[in-house]
Amino acid sequence: MVNSRSKMEREFERALFSSRWLMAPFYLGMVLALALILFVFVRELVMELAHIPNVDAEAGLLLALSLIDLSLTGNLLLIVMFSGYENFVSKIHIAGHEDRPSWMGTVDFSGIKLKLIASIVAISGVALLRSFLTLGDLGTPIDTHRIGWMVAIHLTFVVSGVLMAVMDWITSKTNEHVPASIGQTG
Repeated sequence: MVNSRSKMEREFERALFSSRWLMAPFYLGMVLALALILFVFVRELVMELAHIPNVDAEAGLLLALSLIDLSLTGNLLLIVMFSGYENFVSKIHIAGHEDRPSWMGTVDFSGIKLKLIASIVAISGVALLRSFLTLGDLGTPIDTHRIGWMVAIHLTFVVSGVLMAVMDWITSKTNEHVPASIGQTG
């Protein structure tokens, strides 16, 4: 009876472990989203380059902020794709490749969280700066309610990021000082 239960348990655990591959389509979907962001990036750049003789400093800055925003979003997708796949599905076996990012294989779930919130804060900050730059546009009424919400949301992201970093720091300090005997029964 014990032997058959062991075999059933092993098969269940094998099936459970194999279920991690159900995440692979999510990462493939992120590749498609990255391609879409590239399309939007190129379209935005081409549309603005057509108006280059009429571009003033503010329009140039807004274009730069839009492109930075798209670039940060693309970087965020790469971090989540590579780190998520390596942490939850399978290792990416390209260790000898000269272009392999140095952080690949070293970013754990805690690192993903911090990189994710840092990217969200940066993207939110760029969007907020873009909104501030368009406040003085002629004929455009200032939507103080919208700007207020954007600032509140951005600050929420900032505070969340700081709290996550503090929690990770506390956890790392706690784990360093917990004696090995705690939690063990004699």
